[in-house]
Amino acid sequence: MNRREFISGTALGISVLSTGVTNTLFAGPAKSRKMTMNLVCGAIGVSANQVEAIELASRHGFESVEADANYLTGLSDDELTRLMASMKEKNLSFGASGLSVEFRQDELRFKDGMEKLPRLAAGLKRAGVDRMGTWLMPCDGKLTYLQNFRQHATRLKEVAVVLKDSGVRLGLEYVGPKTSWTSRRFSFIHTMPEMRELIAEIGTGNVGLVLDSWHWWHASDTAADILALEAKDVVAVDLNDAPAGIPKDQQSDGKREIPCATGVINLGPFLSALNQIGYDGPVRVEPFNEAVRKMSKDDACEAAIGSLKKAFELIA
Repeated sequence: MNRREFISGTALGISVLSTGVTNTLFAGPAKSRKMTMNLVCGAIGVSANQVEAIELASRHGFESVEADANYLTGLSDDELTRLMASMKEKNLSFGASGLSVEFRQDELRFKDGMEKLPRLAAGLKRAGVDRMGTWLMPCDGKLTYLQNFRQHATRLKEVAVVLKDSGVRLGLEYVGPKTSWTSRRFSFIHTMPEMRELIAEIGTGNVGLVLDSWHWWHASDTAADILALEAKDVVAVDLNDAPAGIPKDQQSDGKREIPCATGVINLGPFLSALNQIGYDGPVRVEPFNEAVRKMSKDDACEAAIGSLKKAFELIA
């Protein structure tokens, strides 16, 4: 089951409350920004291979682009050298790559993914990519919380050990909407504190958070929670807004808005806290938004970069 399949099976959900956190947490002038405006084509409904994604990112002013582990691993040394030179000319870097291992289902699928992972991790290392991210299903129909926690800790530790050998960090994203974590019998990790407990249990030192403003808001996590982190604790960031006029507990994970579209999610404290801890990784837009998905490739990219620029202006 992929993320879209899971989201499409859940109900609606979320309130128009702000985080309740003000910019008083952020004393002094804003630090220079290290985080990058990242293009992940699939997250905005754009179909593009690695080369096409790089061209779109360059054309629309992004600063980083998602890394395709399969593509990069298959390049010869000469081909990779030319690709990296092209990216340097375009002032682009790689953001993160998606984790290909299916750890949420049966043992056979997990082992199959693990057999392929060392080659992909080595391919990312060769291309200078040191971040990989994935998400956790926030519920299960059969496994209790503790059973699910133990399985995730065991499997993700195996993943993290392989990635660590290639200097790659693993980011884990919790899914926050109530309509998601209540959609099956047993709820699972859906807040930052719970995810940090799992990361501590894995204990390999190269596992951190994929932090999404959407899930952060749904989980009632705060800017103070982010300020309690170090830069190394955050591997990647997603930036989204929520639809207006829908109660928080009724909002659906598959119906979001691009950053700053409604202002329902207060992105200023979220980004300011990340900036204050020195987060230096990619920030992508992932709205699962029907209007964005219907746009042309260039229009979708322009909407995404425009929303990121607007959001980044909120950094205190």
